[in-house]
Amino acid sequence: MNKSELVDAMASNAGLSKADAKRALEGFIDATGQALKKGDRISLVGFGSFSVSNRAARMGRNPQTGKEIKIAAKNVIRFKAGSDLSSKVN
Repeated sequence: MNKSELVDAMASNAGLSKADAKRALEGFIDATGQALKKGDRISLVGFGSFSVSNRAARMGRNPQTGKEIKIAAKNVIRFKAGSDLSSKVN
């Protein structure tokens, strides 16, 4: 499912226009990004939670040359599915 298909599904399930559903989805994405950038954790009961964790710097290997390279530390977004979402999949 891509973004436009998700907007269509949201519009039909919530009885909204596609324009309203698109604005709602974009608002959710923007608010989530801003909160995660500040280091906050977002928890949606039944759906899941988003958080940021730090991935430490490490040594890697270039697969073409075999030469060792240093991979810089960075922040990564983590998602843990909630129980309701997990039960719908299984």
